Amino acid sequence: MAAEPTAGERAAVDAILGAPETGWDGGERTERDLRVSRAPQERRTLLLPALHALQARIGWISEGGLNYVCERLVVPPAEAYGVATFYAMFSVGPQPTTVLHVCDDLACRVRGGDAIAERLAVELAGGPKVVRSPCLGMCDAAPAVLFQEAGEGAVSHVVAPAAPDQIVELVRGGGTLAPPAALAPRHGGERLLRRVGSVDPASLHDYRASGGYAGLTRAIELGRDAVIQQVTDAKLLGRGGAAFPTGVKWRAVADQSAGPKYVICNADESEPGTFKDRIVMEHDPYAVIESLTIAGFATGAETGYLYIRGEYPRATKHLHEAIEEARAAALLGPDVMHAGFAFDIELRRGAGAYICGEETALFNSIEGKRGEPRNKPPFPVTHGVFGRPTAINNVETLINVLPILEMGADAYATLGTEASTGTRLFCLSGHVEHPGLYEAEHGVTVREAIAMAGGVRDGAEIKAVLLGGAAGGFIGPDRLDVRLTFEDARTGGYTLGSGVIMVFDEAADLVDLCLRIARFFRDESCGQCVPCRVGTVRQEEALHRLIAGRTIGSAADELALLDDIAAVMRDASICGLGQAAASAVQSAIDTFGLFGSEARS
Repeated sequence: MAAEPTAGERAAVDAILGAPETGWDGGERTERDLRVSRAPQERRTLLLPALHALQARIGWISEGGLNYVCERLVVPPAEAYGVATFYAMFSVGPQPTTVLHVCDDLACRVRGGDAIAERLAVELAGGPKVVRSPCLGMCDAAPAVLFQEAGEGAVSHVVAPAAPDQIVELVRGGGTLAPPAALAPRHGGERLLRRVGSVDPASLHDYRASGGYAGLTRAIELGRDAVIQQVTDAKLLGRGGAAFPTGVKWRAVADQSAGPKYVICNADESEPGTFKDRIVMEHDPYAVIESLTIAGFATGAETGYLYIRGEYPRATKHLHEAIEEARAAALLGPDVMHAGFAFDIELRRGAGAYICGEETALFNSIEGKRGEPRNKPPFPVTHGVFGRPTAINNVETLINVLPILEMGADAYATLGTEASTGTRLFCLSGHVEHPGLYEAEHGVTVREAIAMAGGVRDGAEIKAVLLGGAAGGFIGPDRLDVRLTFEDARTGGYTLGSGVIMVFDEAADLVDLCLRIARFFRDESCGQCVPCRVGTVRQEEALHRLIAGRTIGSAADELALLDDIAAVMRDASICGLGQAAASAVQSAIDTFGLFGSEARS
């Protein structure tokens, strides 16, 4: 006999899907009920929110609760179970209602995160569950701990910077939650960050008083085609790593005759070392909403999805509240700004899966499937979410549209360089005096960017700099004068990625950092394709053998094996995760001569 849900589990799911009797017994149907009663793909898109509701209610997803979700959404239990077990923040077995995700990734690791994880596991044994976590996107305030809370009225939160004594006190009910860490010092020349730290993120009135919605007003005045032309003329390239021309993407979607069309803000920022989108969403949420609305207007989409990573509770709260306020002010809905076009936004939370930052994996996640990448072609502009034309951009790319429309494409294009226009958000972390988010025009050098963060901590010497995050690469101190532009990165053999600049001083253990990167990719591979699923494991195993001095053959043989593994993953993996999984490790070996290899720069 199938397990039955508890009353609390039913209530949690019904809060997402609507009461099951509403609309089926002749009563008035709510908008949620109407959505649930439509096509299977439209029902299934509510699977992820429903699983979140169950997890938040009792701390795990029970068999009875899962069965109830499947019954309501008409999803096969085996498929729903596959989705629930795909995400690291979900559990299908009983666990404590408090789970501590202690970051031991790169930035937190060099600030004591590894030691915090070890100590808490001992001191809190038998209490909350303590798990080691990949990057929580709090590198500017490292080390960080995420409290994933469950129960009626429970609220998840992040503590950063975190200290073991403070965490133990909080768990035992004797401590108070510290205020959010201070922002990095502003340097006065920001365009994308001009409101961050100076405007109340909860106030739509303050946002509008500071120039908010001037971009959307200008877009409506110009018309759809002219907006896309402005974005094209500004030469805006994507800021998520691929650097695809935004105007080309928007034009391709706008020109599709099939509908409906969708626009998506990819806020599943999970690259180790990256926190720029989190800061924007926490401190300037209306800018994200306004820019996504402009994307919808320009492409002819009436629905936008804002997909945010599950480890960002504060940003999620601010965005949810801002969407509600914008809707109440007719800035979202059936007649936006009374200008005769409809557009609305649905917020979707991820649940701990780095792979969902890949655009097609994100589509699958929204659709209520496992977040596994799709083969391309077909491309998202013709076959995106729900198989419909879709324009997807990350937070930083979208908010660049606002200054383009406010100052004009020609003026925007004078910023930066000829091929890399505009400003860029750089995430400075590691061994710098003032970790944080900094904005500068394209063309700034690595040395200049580090100087914005106050230089190296305690005046130490630089050993290495990681550019682009775990999927990027290391450079040595002899390359600090390289320019941070798309064209220089292409010719110079490094990457801008998502704007990560992580600095390590002479005390840093690069071998340990490489091993952590290898473990990250092993854990985060979705397992769909063999090159990545097997290659990431073999890469980590080879590093362990080299570290332990138990090589198969000589060290040179192991290094040659690592080269072969890297080549296979790069050439044969379905998506960018596998293609870049060996990049940082290879760059460290080549640049610094790790494991006795000769440095090859």
